[in-house]
Amino acid sequence: MATLSDYLKLHFIVFLWGFTAIAAKLMTIPAVEMVLYRTLLAAIGMAIVIIIARGSFRVTVADAIRLLLTGLIVGIHWLTFFGSGQVSNPSTSLVGFATCSLWAALLEPLFKRKKIHALEFGLGLLVMGGLALITSFQFNYHLGLFLGIFSGLTAAIFTLINARLVARVPSFTITFYEMIGAFVCVVLFLPYYQENLAANQTLQLTPTFTDWLLIALLALACSVYAYTVMINLTRKLSVFFLQLTLNLEPVYGILMALIIFGQQEVMGWNFYAGTLIILSAVLLYPTLKARLYPFPQS
Repeated sequence: MATLSDYLKLHFIVFLWGFTAIAAKLMTIPAVEMVLYRTLLAAIGMAIVIIIARGSFRVTVADAIRLLLTGLIVGIHWLTFFGSGQVSNPSTSLVGFATCSLWAALLEPLFKRKKIHALEFGLGLLVMGGLALITSFQFNYHLGLFLGIFSGLTAAIFTLINARLVARVPSFTITFYEMIGAFVCVVLFLPYYQENLAANQTLQLTPTFTDWLLIALLALACSVYAYTVMINLTRKLSVFFLQLTLNLEPVYGILMALIIFGQQEVMGWNFYAGTLIILSAVLLYPTLKARLYPFPQS
């Protein structure tokens, strides 16, 4: 049974992930190189945590394969999310990522072999509408929108997979192997990236001191801590509700941008209208679900 502490942890994690867009804007190196270092430091940091906590790296061969493959999905998620922003703009990528709650509403019943509830499908669409208002939805960035939507799909998929794995594998261990898988994903992507996508055909693998600080923050706070806690929360909260709350990530990110970057980030009426829609969907979901589906659904 979820407690108030669980809900507060969830929103703190979403707040941390909202900072990732700010950190990316403050860095001097491109997103792909940043994700490369982020996943590497996250894997190392998670290994240290496991050693200090006297946890275990031991998993079955089958689970190791599942974890590493899930890590590849995590890597694809980060690459497509940041890639969406690069080929279009942050607004388009955030609107695409907002589909994660809709994907979760569609996929979670399939994973659990249950029917899709109209409530969850409807709220997923409502959240997409709210984010469309916030980010001034544009249809002329077709590739960026596709990558953003694919980012939302992969986020829903690896969250669903982790919700199953956490029943038998410790969350620290899951995070460790999946960060390795994500790092491998980026390494495998580098040749194609350098040949076809890198602006100057040369990888920028020398971060500044400030870059290293931001990467370390992303790796340790936004990956090691947040990712592990999120996996634990799948024990108590539905994947759909987790994904629905994740749609507050751009809201928190825009608010932080307003504080850090000042007047250039001032939002119009659409931001406040969209925020109200998203908050309403997130806050009303538990109550509506309890009233509409008071008993376990088959």
